[in-house]
Amino acid sequence: MKNLDDIQPTSPDQGFQFPGVFEVSAIGSAGHGMESRVPEIIAGLGLSVVDGSRRVRPSREGHYLSVAISFNCPSREAYEQVHAALRADPDIRWTL
Repeated sequence: MKNLDDIQPTSPDQGFQFPGVFEVSAIGSAGHGMESRVPEIIAGLGLSVVDGSRRVRPSREGHYLSVAISFNCPSREAYEQVHAALRADPDIRWTL
């Protein structure tokens, strides 16, 4: 199995390009303030959230909430830190 850092794009437009603007979705329990906490977690890492990029979508039954937000990301390490920080929150169950 190849290491992710060893995989190179076959064309300049393929794959993650850093720095760049990326979107992350956090899915977790509804009613716990995720709408404001997700951008706060990202900003707490020193990354800037793209104004007006937040999208919130409740699950069909209303038990879960998906919060998608775009942010400026300088490196793969910062991108992975965002996912790790969001997953560390007790009310967030998944990130995409």
